[in-house]
Amino acid sequence: MKINRFMIAAPKSGSGKTMITCALLQLLKDSGKNVSSYKCGPDYIDPMFHKKVLGVPSKNLDTFFTDEKTTVQLFLDERADGDFAVLEGVMGLYDGLGGIYEQGSSYHLAKVTQTPIVLVVDAKGMGKSVLALIAGFLQYDTQHLIKGVLLNRMSKGYYDIIKPLIEKELSVKVVGYFPEQKDIGLSSRHLGLVMPDELSDIKKQLNETADRLKKTIDMDLFIDIAEAADEIGDSENADVYNEKNIGNCDQNEFTQNINIAVAMDEAFCFYYEDNLRLLEKCGAKLQYFSPLHDTELPDNCDALLLGGGYPELYAKELSENISMRKSIKTAFEAGLPTVAECGGFMYLHTYIHNQNCVFDMAGALDGECHFKGKLVRFGYIEVEEKHSNFLPPDEKIRAHEFHYYDSTDNGTDCIATKPATGRKYDCVISRDNYWLGFPHIYYPSNPHFAENFVKKAQEHERNKNGKLI
Repeated sequence: MKINRFMIAAPKSGSGKTMITCALLQLLKDSGKNVSSYKCGPDYIDPMFHKKVLGVPSKNLDTFFTDEKTTVQLFLDERADGDFAVLEGVMGLYDGLGGIYEQGSSYHLAKVTQTPIVLVVDAKGMGKSVLALIAGFLQYDTQHLIKGVLLNRMSKGYYDIIKPLIEKELSVKVVGYFPEQKDIGLSSRHLGLVMPDELSDIKKQLNETADRLKKTIDMDLFIDIAEAADEIGDSENADVYNEKNIGNCDQNEFTQNINIAVAMDEAFCFYYEDNLRLLEKCGAKLQYFSPLHDTELPDNCDALLLGGGYPELYAKELSENISMRKSIKTAFEAGLPTVAECGGFMYLHTYIHNQNCVFDMAGALDGECHFKGKLVRFGYIEVEEKHSNFLPPDEKIRAHEFHYYDSTDNGTDCIATKPATGRKYDCVISRDNYWLGFPHIYYPSNPHFAENFVKKAQEHERNKNGKLI
């Protein structure tokens, strides 16, 4: 398949990847290209900015979460010949698992998907030393994927001087520069960037960024780099879900009527797009609702999915929505199959402590969550149940943790293993019909999880309506 594509990567975090990526997405969209976007790694917030530009969801691709073949299949899913794709890297180009392994890095994803790289270099405060920096990254590029360099936070005057030196001495194209923008920028907080919906003028900022970038880059060169990308995949590549025999739950009258209520609002919005798609592939219909603004769960829901987010920022509003808290607690105690991750897990507790304030939550779990002032657990893990429930015996699912709050009861029904060090610890409350904990799990790393979640919802629907199994 011929997908025109490039990756925006950088030597380190904070180099301006997301802002540049969003501006390029806008310019490609304005030019009439059928463009899609992807985020390397487990980050939830950067794809939200992509979606603000394109109006359609951005997907995560992660070579720790999925093997190389599956990663390529996820990339090609729903793509057509001639499409444009922009991939945004994570951290520094070569920063992977444990900070030292290639797996999970932007570079590994570029290798697996055969994607040309444009390196965004934050050049503020640098002179000719920028050449040494670029030279080092080129030397590490064993696959010769770096096809261009963009110099961020550089003046036009110095760009005109340094560009010819870079191209002469390093034999790499300089695709443009971007002066420092003091009046526009994407703010950060402890879990990454501030979410786009929190910025009242985000569309204006993104459009302004695109307009300014257009004046200082060679857009034709970007398109040339994208169009020079090799073909990827072949006609024999099956859909990733069907190849793993997942997404083919019993397609009977009950499966077709399975409804999963999915929390989606300002407080709960961290979802991997391929997780949601996999639930649909297994026959579920997703019913979105808001624990902040709605008064109760959707009618006729057969399961509940509470994703991550920032419930701590909306703890007062969540606490004041008493009818929703009661609705969720009642349904949970009545056996509604439930998956809750990180922020959703916190919401199910009795209380959330925000430093000096205490807020009532759903009360489905007898426990409290406290702000710790620092990262509690961070990074990739593999999760295995001690007793098979959502996963087949002896199988694992891959996940990621990143949270500043901790619970008085994190659960002991699963074992998490850090892949880089082998360190193990207990986590997750996993019983007959629920899976609750801090890890953000990635369903395509073991699609049986999604299949079993839908089957539990199907069984609940049958029992609820007195149907024979």
